[in-house]
Amino acid sequence: MKICLLNDSFPPVIDGVVNVMMNYANYFQSDHHAQVIVGTPRYPGADYDSYPYPVVAYPSFNTAEVTNGYRTGNPFAGKAVSQLADFQPDIIHTHCPASATVIARLLREQTGAPVVFTYHTKYDIDLRRFLKVKSVAEESIHAMVGNIEACDEVWVVSKGAGESLKSLGFQGEYRVMNNGVDFDRGRVDPETVAKVTENYDLPENIPVFLYVGRLMTYKGLPMILDALHGLAQTGQDFRMVFVGKGPDQEKLEQQARALGLMGGDKPDQCIFVGPVYDRDTLRAWNCRADLFLFPSTFDTNGLVVREAAACGLASVLIEGSCAAEGVTHGRNGFTIAETPQAMTALLSQFCGDLPYLHQVGQNAMDEIYLSWQQCVNEAYRRYEQILAKKKIGMLHPHHKDATDYLVHVTAKTMMEQEKVRRLGKELFHDFRETAMGMMENMQDSEDHPARFWDKMADEIRNDMKELRGK
Repeated sequence: MKICLLNDSFPPVIDGVVNVMMNYANYFQSDHHAQVIVGTPRYPGADYDSYPYPVVAYPSFNTAEVTNGYRTGNPFAGKAVSQLADFQPDIIHTHCPASATVIARLLREQTGAPVVFTYHTKYDIDLRRFLKVKSVAEESIHAMVGNIEACDEVWVVSKGAGESLKSLGFQGEYRVMNNGVDFDRGRVDPETVAKVTENYDLPENIPVFLYVGRLMTYKGLPMILDALHGLAQTGQDFRMVFVGKGPDQEKLEQQARALGLMGGDKPDQCIFVGPVYDRDTLRAWNCRADLFLFPSTFDTNGLVVREAAACGLASVLIEGSCAAEGVTHGRNGFTIAETPQAMTALLSQFCGDLPYLHQVGQNAMDEIYLSWQQCVNEAYRRYEQILAKKKIGMLHPHHKDATDYLVHVTAKTMMEQEKVRRLGKELFHDFRETAMGMMENMQDSEDHPARFWDKMADEIRNDMKELRGK
């Protein structure tokens, strides 16, 4: 099977969706011997030749300042679209509803391959955050939903994510397809954990709480700090470790200082260690902690919760959130109301019983851990079903709207332009080959330009001699 994966981010940018893309590509190749090609906006200085599959990087615009480091791809880059079309994919899977999905639709026009879209995150929150004018943000969300509805099949990473998509006006059907984690199940050896954490003040028998992810206020991080302030007021000592970076880091550090959790006379109870890219180092942090705090109602899946579970670490989650799907309170995790007081009460209750927290973490490892290999196998089987339905004419037609005609015309125009470009390239190549051949044939000919000018020089010298003689 030939699979085209599209997304609006790829290394050097690292985020949850990039993690999904790379695991899909790797396991499709290793476990199913599929051929894979990736399309992504180009980032200056990035090396796209080091992957075990071709990466087509198309032109992009620098929007990093307003999109937290992301660039915006140009979906109408004809040469890149033609490169992807030449691959002749059997299926196209897009992981972002913006330029990646526009390219997916253009490719479908040129190849006939079905388009699958995965809804990973609540893009509307970021759009409203970046687009300050409400009417512009709402129109952008409407366009995004239209792009999604134009796909042949829509996947979501949790039931809550599907309902979130519906709330934006999406009227189609969706299928829940879970994401996995690339951590092996099991704990890291104590020596490695000690080496990774040796430079931090983490006393034994003092509870260690952990958060991993982007440092954004809308992920519930101010609530964590307020809850820890309440816990500190009870006299309970602890350490809270934040792993990651983000635009709100300075604001969060200021809040921690204002609450007396760091920067005072006593040891810092909040520690910001920055981003950790090495997966083994990140596993070690998960194994050092006693409880993972993730009060986000923004995330549609919460891969970090399953990563924690892989290491035997239980999570504290918000009741009814997407991240809490599949978690049973007190069994393989904890769920609370979305208030600092609720989190303070839970932490106060269990800080003195670390063995119990570790048992709940073990249950999380046994019951909610899901490997990437399992998830990619399921995705591949679904691809096969989609292609089988297409073959017998049972693939439901995608939702049509006004943009379909524009996409159709644009795709046809791109194809004609590419034909002209390639014809011009072929003509130039033929002309060059003909010219080179003529030059080679003239090397020993009396008509060779060099011989002509040598002969002309001899004649001029002879004429000058005759003139001098007269």
